[in-house]
Amino acid sequence: MARRLIPTLNRVLIEKLVQPSKTTAGILLPEKSAKLNSGKVVAVGPGLKDKAGNTIPVAVKEGDTVLLPEYGGTQVKLGEKEYHLYRDEDILGILHD
Repeated sequence: MARRLIPTLNRVLIEKLVQPSKTTAGILLPEKSAKLNSGKVVAVGPGLKDKAGNTIPVAVKEGDTVLLPEYGGTQVKLGEKEYHLYRDEDILGILHD
């Protein structure tokens, strides 16, 4: 069984973030308010090569919190954890606090 997955080319391994269903005070949140589709970057590939042989790096780095499309990606299960593989160009943006 693989313990670590290192993506190839311009792929990014992401662990989706689960939004809380209630506040710390115990108030239940409506389903729509927790709908932000985001995840944390776990690993990135080295990037694509252009026609001249130069590497085009991936736009995100490990540890970034990113905004994901509603559909897409490839689901991967490593041990008990569930991850998703996306291409770099499929990631919508980087979220900052």
